[in-house]
Amino acid sequence: MNKLLTIVLALQLTGCATARTLDAAKPGAPVVYSGTRLDLYAMNGGCCAMDRFGAEAPGYPGVDLPASALLDTLLLPLSLLTVIGVGFQATGGL
Repeated sequence: MNKLLTIVLALQLTGCATARTLDAAKPGAPVVYSGTRLDLYAMNGGCCAMDRFGAEAPGYPGVDLPASALLDTLLLPLSLLTVIGVGFQATGGL
């Protein structure tokens, strides 16, 4: 139980790379599997994550990688639609 709690806390403290890249909205940045790519870029010693992805890499990219890969897979249909140019004009709220 303590190991699971430690892992969950580590993920929360480092931030999710997928969420960071989605919030960045940097023109020309990768869209498909962007969080996973950011984690791999950081693990391979990439120097300029902000210039390439529009977001800082998480502090522990190896810990964040499985969660980012899962979230990127779930968001794959929307990512592909974005790449081919389909826009969304979503509104809502209470």
